[in-house]
Amino acid sequence: MAQSSGLTPRQKMINLMYIVLTAMLALNVSSDVLDGFTQVDEGLNRSNTNVAERNHALYKRLEQFAEQNPEKGKPWLEKATEVVEFTKTLSAHVDSLKYAVVRKADGRNGNPADIQHRDDLEASSAVLLNPATLEGQRLRHNIDSYRTFIVSLIADSLKQRTIEAALSTSNLDANGRPRLQTWEETNFEAKPVVAAVTLLSKLENDIRYAEGEALTALLSAVDAGDVRVNELNAFVIPRSRSVMRGSKYSANIVLAAVDTTQRPAIFIGGKQLPEGSDLYEFATGSTGTFDYSGYLEVAHGDGTTTQHPFQSSYTVFEPTATVSATMMNVLYAGIDNPLSISAPGVHSNQISATMTNGTLTRQGDKWIARPSAVGKDAVITVTANIDGTNQTMGTTTFRTRKLPDPTPFITYTDAQGNADRYRGGKPLSKAVLLSAPGIDAAIDDELLNIKFNVVSFQTVFFDQTGANIVENSNGAQFSERQKAQFRQLKRGKRFIITNVKASGPDGITRSISPLDVLVN
Repeated sequence: MAQSSGLTPRQKMINLMYIVLTAMLALNVSSDVLDGFTQVDEGLNRSNTNVAERNHALYKRLEQFAEQNPEKGKPWLEKATEVVEFTKTLSAHVDSLKYAVVRKADGRNGNPADIQHRDDLEASSAVLLNPATLEGQRLRHNIDSYRTFIVSLIADSLKQRTIEAALSTSNLDANGRPRLQTWEETNFEAKPVVAAVTLLSKLENDIRYAEGEALTALLSAVDAGDVRVNELNAFVIPRSRSVMRGSKYSANIVLAAVDTTQRPAIFIGGKQLPEGSDLYEFATGSTGTFDYSGYLEVAHGDGTTTQHPFQSSYTVFEPTATVSATMMNVLYAGIDNPLSISAPGVHSNQISATMTNGTLTRQGDKWIARPSAVGKDAVITVTANIDGTNQTMGTTTFRTRKLPDPTPFITYTDAQGNADRYRGGKPLSKAVLLSAPGIDAAIDDELLNIKFNVVSFQTVFFDQTGANIVENSNGAQFSERQKAQFRQLKRGKRFIITNVKASGPDGITRSISPLDVLVN
């Protein structure tokens, strides 16, 4: 398909008429030819007026947009102002040359609209080819600068070529061969005044055309960098989807515009999401609060791209369930009671807790409660920092009790080399008994595992007459007198470890139950 030159049919006809009339003039055609130039010049002047008005309307549109949106429109308005000012300066220069040529022929009162000596062949040369003033050369240089400036503002290569052709000052002929004459000599040497004026009017017309193309390109460029959208959606973006009673629910309600035909490229952590996808998901590993960031790369209509950064965070919680038996809410005074404190939907580092009747300390993700007074309830209050505000999550009341008494036992090593505890109720090898250093005491009833320190104990033996033989220990160790009695024991005999005193981690020394030992 043929490409359009960008010129209106009227402009094409005027250009053609000028070429025909110039050719006829070269054949010394009659004054009718001069009348034809006058008609062409009048048509050009009318066209120049219309084009100037159209260009002014384009400039006003840019001006109005810049007033409504200064940030976006002002840069383009500034470029448009440069175009208008440059055009005005060059057009005034061309117009002044028209008056200079006519007044050279008709005198000081000469008017291009009413030329008296239309066939004067010397006036145009005297004005534009004067070696003293070099007006023609100056006009050529100004046209070259104007052409370069206008073409730099237009991205369309076809329109660029059209403007370059219309405002060409090349001295090449139609076949591309260099002429001996310069552009100004070719156009203004020995030309009738009316032909020179018509040429200058045509030059003004080409200048106005170039101005209009530049303004149109700038007006189009205002929106060229915009992201096109074809779908509008409303989105609710909450700060958190889980809200505790009493805390604030916060959400941004926004209007999002998207182009469903061209999705932006999304990069997170230096890696791009699959093309066309905006879903970011992955399997979580360790618990805690994690940050991530990235950017969206958006393509614009003018071929450029922009990056729009974003950042967010997420919190990973350990799957937990808090189960409490209300009948077992007991803490033991004087010792460390391990506790686990959690609040669904709240990370552990956001939780704090206090306790009455004792102390409560954090050890990593665990807590240690140490009640002080027996028989007095200990109340634990849990708070959480949610959106910068401390909120009470709940309270739990614990009964405070003294540690139960431990049970005594003899620690020994079995045949496989494993440590074991003898608690009575079955025979104990005499060899094992003699190898044991003494007795121990502890609470190890599956709920508690607390070691006590044995302070002292007694052993009671029975002689043949049934009399009691009582021997004292050496602290928690068997004394030599007690070991001497062990050596005299016969198979099937028994003795009693009694009057055992033991001290627990609560600092209380207590008498505990005896241990009946049957010797095998």
